[in-house]
Amino acid sequence: MENTTENETHDSGNRRSFFKKSALIGLAAFLKPVANFASTTPVANASKNYPVKPATSKKKITILITADIHSQLNTHDEFFWENNQAVYRKRGGLAVLKTMIDTFRKENPDNTILYDGGDFFHGHAIASLTEGEALIPIFNKLNYDLLLPGNWEVVYKKKKMLYDLGHSNAAKICANMWHKTDDENNGELVYPPYWIKYIAGVKIGVIGYTDHLIPKRQSPAYSEGLRFEHAEKTVAKYVKLLRETEGCAVVLLATHMGLAQQVGLANNPVSAGVDCIIGADTHERVRVPIEGKYTKVIECGAFGSFLGKLDLILENGQLKDIRYHLLDVDPGKYPADKTIQAMVDKTYLPYKAELQKVIGTSSTPLVRYFVMETPMDNLITDAIMWKFKPDIALSNGFRFCQPLAVNKKTGVAAITKEFLWNMLPVNSEAKTAMVTGQQIHVWLEKELENAFAKDPSKRFGGWFVRFKGMEVNFTIGNDYGKRLNWVKVGNAPLDLTKEYSIIACEREGDPEDTLCRVEHVKNPTKLTILLHDVITEYLKVNSPVSPSLEKRATATDAADTLLTQLRGTTYEFR
Repeated sequence: MENTTENETHDSGNRRSFFKKSALIGLAAFLKPVANFASTTPVANASKNYPVKPATSKKKITILITADIHSQLNTHDEFFWENNQAVYRKRGGLAVLKTMIDTFRKENPDNTILYDGGDFFHGHAIASLTEGEALIPIFNKLNYDLLLPGNWEVVYKKKKMLYDLGHSNAAKICANMWHKTDDENNGELVYPPYWIKYIAGVKIGVIGYTDHLIPKRQSPAYSEGLRFEHAEKTVAKYVKLLRETEGCAVVLLATHMGLAQQVGLANNPVSAGVDCIIGADTHERVRVPIEGKYTKVIECGAFGSFLGKLDLILENGQLKDIRYHLLDVDPGKYPADKTIQAMVDKTYLPYKAELQKVIGTSSTPLVRYFVMETPMDNLITDAIMWKFKPDIALSNGFRFCQPLAVNKKTGVAAITKEFLWNMLPVNSEAKTAMVTGQQIHVWLEKELENAFAKDPSKRFGGWFVRFKGMEVNFTIGNDYGKRLNWVKVGNAPLDLTKEYSIIACEREGDPEDTLCRVEHVKNPTKLTILLHDVITEYLKVNSPVSPSLEKRATATDAADTLLTQLRGTTYEFR
């Protein structure tokens, strides 16, 4: 080895230090635009009288958002609430949606992302009869970039969910859905937790979360082999990773948790560093972003009736502004795309003759948007009561199904087999049981908690349970276990010691002695008749029907026409 003097060693070290620092400075200069920092250092030889400033670079990323389409293929009636009354207009249709998407893509062709927030593959007869598979080619033709599984993506069981989403070309994300540890996947995440896109000169990161309450909200058999956790357990970890390690200029949460849960998450410190929560599940129409303590929340309606447009305004690689609009998918403004319409018509054709059969009529609109009681579910429970004569007929607090308006020329709404599938996409068997008044009381308090819990993380995405044969009055703002004011069954006060007969639909995977989430029922009996057959028979005998709000469920602190679970904000459903 050659001898080295102390000065030579010192000079060599200085040179190494110089080169190391130079390399790091160069690397930092390269990374700063990506990491959301803009250099403000003047150019070295600039005149003192004429300092050179860095060029300002303004760009826009557009995110187009759909959610909760529920497989609604064609233009349909849609409900709006204006001046305290219902208004119906024609909206939606996947071919109309395609034209609208392409219109906005052309405005920002290089920097547009198309995202769907879940519940695409469920909710229509064709989806149910093909287990979502018929919708895959149409979904792919819409050219989505990103997809989050919703709570109904599990309806065809785990294997089919994996197939349907796996054959969809969009990237899939979900940070809180795991394979159970006893299967071949050994407890791993089903989908990647986040998605990163380099676009408009920056990285944008999106973290996905579906509802952790899926095993309780849905029939338990649907999600067998899967487990879920609340988003709050990992949000902060992934935000830090995307911000600090990946250098994302924008971090978004894509969620399918319901508006109340999403606003709760926006008020949770784990959401610090999130620029916006793009929500779904409760079909809410957020027209002005809801400001939480740590971020803002939007949700973009349902049934393909609306398109959300989120513009991210960037300057020098930094997010400077967020602009958001909720837009009607209006066939009067956007003519149907011929290619998509041809695909829809071809998909629909084998089922068309059967699905378009009229099974009955209604002289009042069929609506399911109200939180506490709906005409649509009154129709269903009326049919159950007419067929079986129980003390109480029950229907789950479902939220899906677009409305059916009365035809102005005929004076009635024609109820087809297709619309029956929209109301009840799962054709379940009727089941009866005996329960005590005490069980009913406890169960109603639990259902009220599911709908109105003060802790948003405990709220189910569905509305309050529906019924006939019973009247219930409550106070939403009270604590759990103290909301019920009075209950009547058959016009008499609920007797806690008396036994009552109830009938509802069977939930696959529930224990034999559970019915409509009422546990430990007595003499549970399947009635070997499907709900579709019950309603079809009822309509044949009783049409035209005229279901309306009858004050079966009332609150001391909310109108009968309550349209959202969310409280304590300026948000209004309209």
